[in-house]
Amino acid sequence: MKKAHPCGSYEWEITRTGMDIGIKCRGCGHFVMLPRAKFMKSVRDILVHQEES
Repeated sequence: MKKAHPCGSYEWEITRTGMDIGIKCRGCGHFVMLPRAKFMKSVRDILVHQEES
């Protein structure tokens, strides 16, 4: 994300996709739901892409 979470972490894990995106802070574990449009504006980089089989 472009801004750091209040805990100081810049890393997030995407846990849910669809119309809303669920992300979890990798620093403190806080879970946030964002509308897809707001998420796409706020994302800076995707560091790791993992496919589930």
